[in-house]
Order: sequence, then structure tokens, then C-alpha cells
Amino acid sequence: MTRPTTTLFLLGGGGDLSSRLLLPALGQLLTSQPDRNVRLIGVGVDDLTDAVWRDIVTSSFATVEASGIAVDALVRSTVFRQVDVTDGQALEKLLAEADGTPALYFALPPAVTVKACQALEQVSLPEGTVLALEKPFGTDSDSAAALNRQLARLVPENQVYRVDHFLGRSTVFNLLGLRFANRIFEPLWSSEHIERVDIVYDEQLGLEKRAGYYDKAGALVDMIQSHLLQVLALFAMEAPSTLNAADLRDAKGLVLRATGPWAGDAASAGRRGRYTAGRVGDREYPSYIDEEGVVPSRNTETLAEITVQVDTWRWSGVPFTLRSGKALGERRREIVVRFKPANRVPAGFSGRTDPTVLRLFLAPDEMSLSININGAGDPYELERTTFHTTFDPGQFGAYGEVLEGILDNDPALSVRGDTAEQSWRIIEPFLEAWRSQDVPLEDYPAGSAGPAGWNPIGVAD
Repeated sequence: MTRPTTTLFLLGGGGDLSSRLLLPALGQLLTSQPDRNVRLIGVGVDDLTDAVWRDIVTSSFATVEASGIAVDALVRSTVFRQVDVTDGQALEKLLAEADGTPALYFALPPAVTVKACQALEQVSLPEGTVLALEKPFGTDSDSAAALNRQLARLVPENQVYRVDHFLGRSTVFNLLGLRFANRIFEPLWSSEHIERVDIVYDEQLGLEKRAGYYDKAGALVDMIQSHLLQVLALFAMEAPSTLNAADLRDAKGLVLRATGPWAGDAASAGRRGRYTAGRVGDREYPSYIDEEGVVPSRNTETLAEITVQVDTWRWSGVPFTLRSGKALGERRREIVVRFKPANRVPAGFSGRTDPTVLRLFLAPDEMSLSININGAGDPYELERTTFHTTFDPGQFGAYGEVLEGILDNDPALSVRGDTAEQSWRIIEPFLEAWRSQDVPLEDYPAGSAGPAGWNPIGVAD
């Protein structure tokens, strides 16, 4: 069966996101699936000839050793168009070049993406047109809602892809398969047996020349609003009837609508920090406020931690703590599930009686389960042991899976409009508490575990 033709318009094609992530991912996809019919048109303000553009594409493909008939066909046919994407007439002319279904990927700054969408309202879009938007989606719940209304005037919701590369297809299915395909886990997945859940994404990297975006966003918006709340929704959702887009997105939406600050008090349920000068591995970092492009008066946090509640029958009383930070001493990407202690350990046992802990590691996807067992020497002495396994990494990287969903018209793993708004609603009380200085901005040396006095979450087994 021949796959339908898609013309992928890469808006911002001359930028770093395209050359470093999107084009290599496309090359991997076409190498693995040579029956795909994809035409690529690079779009940007740069004055690039088609030959120079083909060199960029070829170089990006070479980084992943992309090859095959689909790769060769795309390289031969790809062109670059110098276009002002905020000009409706220019976009109309651009879209006239599409073969098959047009897919517009906005690899652009958020403000330019909004203006481009406004310009598209002047254009008669071909049937089936797909729009793919990078984060951040809006700057608060009101702007996210306004952008949703604007997009709804352009195409139906199932043709809008709010990209979350953080949750690739394999990661999502590994989590869902573990929980719903194993009777040993699903009956325990509730407040009856789980004491707390920690979702952690700590990075050793610092600002990495991203002040233009990051200093206005901070850790809370950059990672927790954009990504970790989606992880929470997948972890806490009810079993979907199927894995299709409607069922998955409905289940995630129900979780986020029930989520809010722990005990309704954002000031006491969140904390924030900012790195000072220090060493991470063999790298020396300056204080965040001394990084190029940073405006110290913004009081931007580089470490954010919030605790929320999911006010449903299943999760009532279980704290979910979400944490993400930069320039930390240890790289951690995991969901830590701490179960409640055993109801009673029979008299006569001694040693370790810690609660069972399940860890789900993200990128690479792995799992460990720490439990208590009888010791080797003395059967009355309990010891701690950990079982470990590695999940299949999937066929493609994160952006390869994003592009596969776009080309297959499968929005299951993209962020639906209502959940994008809900994510802003959840964090806005925390943002307001921080703007009001109700929560101190605490310093921590780069390379440390965080501010002094913070007990790192999800560490001890």
C-alpha cells in the first residue's frame, strides 16, 4: 500500500532546532520507512539557495547516517523559500507549492508563531492541513486559550500538534504497558497503597546560551508546566479503552482538571532556587545572574519544586511532587513511586523494613523495584534488594516519533488544547506566589543537590 504524500514546510528551517534535531529525526524516519512520500520545503528569512539548503539537509542526515530511496528522493526535491511567515499573501503563495497534505512545522520563536498563525487566518488552507507548534504554548492560561481559539479558526483540533518531544511514543507506551498489562501493578495504583509520587528532572547542564528564552520562563514554566505535568497525567490517569488519540487525551485531561496545589496553598507547596558559581563535573559555571543575557531583577529560578494533589477517588491524599532544575550535581530523570509500609511485619524479623519503591527512569527508559527480602545468612534478618530492567528504547529518537505522528495523522501524543490551558491553570498560583515574594528564592552552588536545608525528593530507598 502506497503511503499518502505529505509536504513538510519547515518554518525556521535555517535555525538550530531544524538542523540539530528535526532534520536528523526526519532522516532516521525515512531510512527506516523508505515507503514514505515526503517532500520538504525549508522556509525562513535567510537568503539561502536551494543548493545551500540541500547541503544543510545532507549534512544533518549524515549525522544519523540516513540513507535509502526515500532519503535520496527528498534531498533531490527539497527547496528553500525565503518568506516572511507573518505575511498572509506570502504564505498563500507558499502553500500553493504543496503536494498532497501540507504540514507546517513552526520551528520558530513563540511570538513569531503567534503572528504566523494570525497571518494564516487570511489564507484558504488546503483540506487536511496540519499545524505543529513547539512549546511554550502561550504565556499563561488566557494567552493559551486565545491561541487555541485562533487555531480553531484555522483547522480542526485533531490537526493541531502541540509538540511535547519529552514524551516520545516509546516512553508513553512503556509506562502504559507496565501499568495496564500487569495485574501486579494496577490494583496497587491508588492512595490505598501508594504514599507519594515524585517526578524529577534534574540536569547537570546550565543555561547553555538560552537566556533569551529561559530567563523569561524559568524552571517552572520550561519543564514543569510544559512537560512534567504531562508525565503526571499519564501516570495518574484511568485506563483508556484504547490507545487512540481521543481515549488517551480524554484520560489525561481528566487528571489535569482535578490537579491543583497541595492543600490549596501554592505558597507552602512550592519552593525555588537559583544556582551560584560552582563546578559540575569538569565544568566551571558562573552564577546564573552573571550568565550572558540574564536580567537579575527578573528573579528567575533555575530550580523549581511544587507539590500538587489530584483530587480524585483514586489519588485523594497522595502528594505528587514535581521537580526540575539546572546545574545540579546529579542528573536525574525519573518517576519515584513510594508505596506505603507493610501493614505489619511479624515479630521476630529484624533489619530493613523500608517501604517498596518503584523507579521509572526516563531517557533512557528503565525500571527498578526495591523490596525487602530475607537475608542470605540469617533468615530472620531482612535485607534490601533491587530488581532492574531496561525497556526497549523504540525505533526512533523523540523528534522522530513526533514527526511520525504528524506524518501519520496521529495526534495521540501531542498536547490537546484544553490540557495546555489546564497546565497553565495549575502552575499560575505558584507563579503568583513567587511574584509576590511569598516564596524565597534560595541560592545553591552549581554542582550541589540544591539549596541547603532542602531534603532531595525520591532519593532514599
